[in-house]
Amino acid sequence: MDELPADIDELRELVLKLASSNDQLAQTVSTQQAKLEKQEHRIAELLAALRGKQRERIDPDQLLLFEIGELEKLIEEELEESKPRRGRKKRRSRRMIPDNLPHVEVLHELPEQERLCPIDGKPMPVIRYEISKQLDYVAAQMRVIVHKRAVYACPEKHDQATLLTAPKPPEPIAKGLATAGLLAQVVVGKFGDHLPGYRLEDIFSRHGVHIRRSTIYDWLAAVSDLVEPLYELMKSRCLQSRVIHTDDTQVKLIDHAIGGTRMARFWAYLGDRGHPYTVYDFTQTRERAGPEQFLKNYEGYLQADAYGGYDGIYLQSQGKIAEVSCWAHCRRYWHKAREQDPARAHHVLGVIARLYEVERAASESDREILRSIREQHALPLLRDLKRWLDDEEFLPKSLIGKAATYTRNQWEGLNRYIESGELSIDNNRAERAMKNVALGRKAWLFVGSTEAGHRASRLMSLIASCKENHVEPWAYMRAVISGLPRGVAVETLLPDRWLADNPEHRWEIADQRKKEREAKS
Repeated sequence: MDELPADIDELRELVLKLASSNDQLAQTVSTQQAKLEKQEHRIAELLAALRGKQRERIDPDQLLLFEIGELEKLIEEELEESKPRRGRKKRRSRRMIPDNLPHVEVLHELPEQERLCPIDGKPMPVIRYEISKQLDYVAAQMRVIVHKRAVYACPEKHDQATLLTAPKPPEPIAKGLATAGLLAQVVVGKFGDHLPGYRLEDIFSRHGVHIRRSTIYDWLAAVSDLVEPLYELMKSRCLQSRVIHTDDTQVKLIDHAIGGTRMARFWAYLGDRGHPYTVYDFTQTRERAGPEQFLKNYEGYLQADAYGGYDGIYLQSQGKIAEVSCWAHCRRYWHKAREQDPARAHHVLGVIARLYEVERAASESDREILRSIREQHALPLLRDLKRWLDDEEFLPKSLIGKAATYTRNQWEGLNRYIESGELSIDNNRAERAMKNVALGRKAWLFVGSTEAGHRASRLMSLIASCKENHVEPWAYMRAVISGLPRGVAVETLLPDRWLADNPEHRWEIADQRKKEREAKS
C-alpha cells in the first residue's frame, strides 16, 4: 500500500506530460496548417500573376442575394420610361477605311480582243466599274531638309561692306540635327509605343541613318526641358479640378552612391472632365512628402487607394480635401478570401457586383440623375452591408478578417461617391494611367537619374493627355515642339484646346477603346 501513492503520482505526472505534449503537438499542427494555407495562397497568387490578370468573377454556384443583371435591367427600364420618346439611334459600325486617307485609283481593264461581243464581234464599251477597297502601307521615310539662307550684299563698292542673311526660324534644339517631326517621333516611340533607345536606334538604321541612342536620349532631355512650361500649365489646370484621381507605381532608379538601383516612384494625377489632363510626377521615395507637395494648394475630392500617406494629407487640409476610396481595391480583398470563407466572401462580392450594376445602368445619365439613382438603389445596399459587417465576427489575421478590416476602416471613403455624380465608384482611371509606366518599365527597365525621372514625367504627361483627349500624339507633339520656340501661346497647346483648333487630328481609335472599356467595366 505504501508504493501505491508513488505509482499514482508517477501516473499523474505521465498524464500531465502527455497532455502537455499533446497540446504542443496540436499547436504545432495548427501552426503548420496555417503556414501551409498561407503558402498555398501565395502559390495561387504567383500562378495567377504568371498567367496574367483575370477578372474577379463571382462563383455562380454560390448563393447570392440577387440575380445578376436584375437590378441593372430595372434601372434601365426606369430611365427609359423617364426619357422623352425619340427614335432609336442607329449603332454606328467601326469604319476600317477612313475617308481622309489618300486614295490611289488602280484601273483594271481588258484588252480589246478580250472584250469583243460574242454576238456581233464588236468591242464592248465600259458601262460601270466594280469598286472595292484595300488598305496599303507605305513605309515611313527619312528625308533631309536643306535650308538655303539667302545672303544679300549691295552691288556698289563701299569701304565697309554690309551683308544681310535671312534668318532661320527658331528651332527646338539650336543648331540641332533633328527637326520637330523627328523629335516628335522619338518622343512618341519612347513614351507612347514604349520603345527603348536601342530599338529606336534599330528602326532609324533601317532607313540608312545611324543615330546613336546616346543622341536620342539627349534629344529627349532637350524636348522635356522645352515643354516644361506646358507641363506646369497642365499641372496647375489639373489642380483646379473638383475631383482628382491618383495612383503610384514603383520604378528602379540608378543610384551611383550604392553602385546599383533602388526603388523610386511615378505618381499619376488625373483631372476631371473640365480639366482633362493626366499629369505624372516623379519622387525618389514613397514618402508622404511627394503627393503632399504636389497637392499643397488643392481643394476638392481625392480618389486614391488606402496608402497611409494620404491620411496626413486629408487631416492637414482641414476638410478641404475629401477622401474618396475605391471599391475595386476593396473587392480584391474579398476576392482573395473567397476560397477560405466562400459563403461570407461571396455575400460581399454579390453586394459589390450589385453596386456596379447601378453604375452600368446609369453610366450615360447626367451627374444629377446619377446621384439620384445611387441614393435610390446603391445607398440601401451599403446600409445593409454595414449592418452585416457590424454583426459578423472575423479572425483578424485571416484573409476574410483583413478584408473586413479594410472595408470597415475605409467605410466613409467607400460611401463618399454617393454624394456627387462627379465621383466614380472606383479608382480604375488612375490605375489605367499607371499601365503606361508599367509597359514602359518592361522596355527601358530603369530610370538613369532623378533629373531623368522628372524629364520622363513631363513627356509621359503629354502623351497620356493626348490619349485622354483622343488626340493623335505625333501630330500634337510636332506642333508643340515646333510652336514653343516660335512663341506660340502655351495655352493654345493644351491637348484639348489644340484639338479644338485642329479637329482633323482626332484619334478615333482612342474613342473606340474608351467605349469598349466602359462596356466591360
